[in-house]
Amino acid sequence: MAVIRKSITFTEQQEAYVKSLIEQGFYTNDSEYVRDIIRKDQERRKHVVDLNEALIEGMESGPSDATIDSIWEEAISEHNARQ
Repeated sequence: MAVIRKSITFTEQQEAYVKSLIEQGFYTNDSEYVRDIIRKDQERRKHVVDLNEALIEGMESGPSDATIDSIWEEAISEHNARQ
């Protein structure tokens, strides 16, 4: 993977925060921290897109004949199957 150099600007408060994370051993340098933020943002945005797609699918599927009890039973069964 190619590496591209970027220049970014931090406020003094942001710089102090990033330095404190590095000093605590969470990251080895500023770039590692920024890359981690980007990865987490990508994951969060993918989750939002997936959730929106599921909501649209649910709304387009129309009303359900399921009862509250049957929905709970199915949810509990699915949860137990993952355990």
